[in-house]
Amino acid sequence: MATVELRFSAQPEHVRTARLVAAAVARRSGVDEAVLDEVRLAVGEACSRAVGLHRSHGIVAPVRVVLTEEEKAFSIEVGDEMPSTGEAASAVPGVRSTSTGEDVEPSGDGEDEMGLAVISGLVDDVEVTSSGAGGVIRMTWPTTPATTPATVLP
Repeated sequence: MATVELRFSAQPEHVRTARLVAAAVARRSGVDEAVLDEVRLAVGEACSRAVGLHRSHGIVAPVRVVLTEEEKAFSIEVGDEMPSTGEAASAVPGVRSTSTGEDVEPSGDGEDEMGLAVISGLVDDVEVTSSGAGGVIRMTWPTTPATTPATVLP
């Protein structure tokens, strides 16, 4: 299982870099070419959401992006340091959510729900987890194994 981890300061200009790295690693991992635009858009949305949470709440910790190549899947986790109850995720159809920490007031501004709705429209397998230490959006795509050229015997 190969893993690439990015950490970047919560600045909007770094979101583009995360999108480009995610697309490159997804391509190398065997994610179908037709899905790469969805990977870029979903990662961009998740990273923009994390950057927005950090900036609006004065969090100076970096945004975390972990890209993992597994046997038949490719996953991306985008983590923030914003304590949350996970209530925004539970309001979005198609997004599984779990809350594992103490209750904290949600942001209340609806941007979380909108961002999560966009991500759930782009990715079939999305899971949002939250705790007192922060939240993680985990997105998973299937991969196709690399094909090896057939050997022709005389």
